[in-house]
Amino acid sequence: MQRKAKAIAVSKQLPDNRNMIRALWMGALALAFVLVQALAAMARPESLAPLAEQISPSVVNITTSTVVEGRTGPQGIVPEGSPFEDFFREFQDRNNGEGNRPRRSSALGSGFVISEDGFIVTNNHVIEGADEILIEFFNGDELEAELVGTDPNTDIALLKVSADGPLPHVPFGDSDSALVGDWVIAMGNPLGQGFSVSAGIVSARNRALSGSYDDYIQTDAAINRGNSGGPLFNMDGEVIGVNTAILSPNGGSIGIGFSMASNVVTKVVDQLQEFGETRRGWLGVRIQDVTEDIAEAIGLETVAGALVTSVPDGPAKDSGMQDGDVILSFAGVDVADTRGLVRQVGNSPVGETVRVVVFREGETVTLRVTLGRREEAEGAVPAAAPAPEPEAEEPQTKDVLGLTLSSLTDELREQLGVSEDQVGLAVTDVDETSEAFEKGLRAGDVITEAGQQKVASIADFESRLEEVKEAGRKSLLLLVRRAGDPRFVALGLAD
Repeated sequence: MQRKAKAIAVSKQLPDNRNMIRALWMGALALAFVLVQALAAMARPESLAPLAEQISPSVVNITTSTVVEGRTGPQGIVPEGSPFEDFFREFQDRNNGEGNRPRRSSALGSGFVISEDGFIVTNNHVIEGADEILIEFFNGDELEAELVGTDPNTDIALLKVSADGPLPHVPFGDSDSALVGDWVIAMGNPLGQGFSVSAGIVSARNRALSGSYDDYIQTDAAINRGNSGGPLFNMDGEVIGVNTAILSPNGGSIGIGFSMASNVVTKVVDQLQEFGETRRGWLGVRIQDVTEDIAEAIGLETVAGALVTSVPDGPAKDSGMQDGDVILSFAGVDVADTRGLVRQVGNSPVGETVRVVVFREGETVTLRVTLGRREEAEGAVPAAAPAPEPEAEEPQTKDVLGLTLSSLTDELREQLGVSEDQVGLAVTDVDETSEAFEKGLRAGDVITEAGQQKVASIADFESRLEEVKEAGRKSLLLLVRRAGDPRFVALGLAD
């Protein structure tokens, strides 16, 4: 009986023990939650004042001065031919022609010191065309600056001042390590108000605006006119971007600002310091992105790489690169798209010999290319290798894949402005309900290749079309030229 009573007593205690354990667990979880919140609060500084005080002396205001020619008449005041035109001309004459005199125009911007001997980084558009550049430091000192060099492609300029002693300066940081959500500080001279600090986070990375070498950090830290050329700092006081542009419907900050990534800026600055100009690698090809239908049309398993549309005289042509090659790898780095390739080539040293892997007719081919210099090649008109003269034949016309194609006649060549040695088929009409129209083909285009082979006649085109169908392809790859500019277009084949 005693054993039975004891067992009953123990069983009555079990629920109480479970409740106690549950209570302990709940208490532990609550404590852990409080600790996590405390740690999160500790990770974010209570004040940015110590950091701002540390980095402010390296930030400068920039004032530029430019002589602007005066007006020669009342243009811009009244429309030409207006009955008030004579009145305003007489008004200017009575004021001793002051409206015609050259005047001095000023502009404001920001910058930052990167070395104790006085090198300063800013935006190219801040100092472009300036006759005088005045640097105002945080302590109120002012010095005139000389221009070392500029790079309009990245909108970066390098200035130099001569000071009596070492200047406070800031280092560049690794922009690639900046993560979306990281805290950042923007400093500069917004709207001419003087030294100003704003804080925010990294909103996005790797933004492109308009340039070939764009790599912008997007931030919601307030950036306004006058902030251009100023630094974007991380919480370690390192510059990870140069404030360059904002997206705004009214000209003021709405929380969408763009800073050129420091890993781009440092390469430009190094070259400006050494040469006074940029010296970018040049491959010498025209390229376009690989789309899914283009990849399928040429038998490429992955949608990646850069499709070569034209190989003018230059390094790539000397290495044996051909129209229609897909560049898969450059200097041992996989090529994701055209933008990545352009940046990688531009960052490569001039004269360097690199391995380039291309996809050609179902196989990979490795080429060795000695890079030229882009700055020397820019402005040159790419010259395509002349194609063999086609045999004389009667003009033909054919409707296929939503296109009306015609052999190039002398009359068509004259109408389209096509050279005598250009071989191909003229597009004389496009069905507006077709895939061809949707993908941008228009009357006046010239098709020079089909299925990655040259076409000089309707018969050639039909042969390429049959070959692609027999190979089981679902689309036909066309090389189309418009006003001399080439691009590839893949058109789906009807079942």
